[in-house]
Amino acid sequence: MATYTSVQPKVFDDCETPIEVWANIQQYIPKDKKIWCPFYFKGTHHLQTLGYDIIHRDEDFFNEGNNHGDIIVDNPPFSIKKQVLKKLLEIDKPFILIMPVSTICYQYFKSFKDKIQLIIPPKRYNFAKHLNSSASFDCMYYCYKWDLPQDIIFL
Repeated sequence: MATYTSVQPKVFDDCETPIEVWANIQQYIPKDKKIWCPFYFKGTHHLQTLGYDIIHRDEDFFNEGNNHGDIIVDNPPFSIKKQVLKKLLEIDKPFILIMPVSTICYQYFKSFKDKIQLIIPPKRYNFAKHLNSSASFDCMYYCYKWDLPQDIIFL
């Protein structure tokens, strides 16, 4: 897990994102952009497996000056999503993040209200390591400053 000096995610909050999570939205992720995947975990990032040019380093996302690539596509630690979203507003870079459906209901998310598009996955994903079950909550893809053909897409 990456070390975040100002914010600490929960101990089990950095699960590897299954390849299907990214494969399901490949058609919406441009191949000609450098993708920053700022939420580090040890292992291969599956966007790279799918042929994308990514930046995935063990560095503190919250450090001043950390702002790489053209776009951000990643799965942030859910326990610090409020802090992540605040930082992303400062960076103001297009992103796709997979986060719990409930994220859209929080007051802190309202800052994104006019610039968010949603991609609804076909099923509930499993982010837990070494388990064969789904997460106990649904997630969706939150797209900021993306140019999707419509504001809500069901896969």
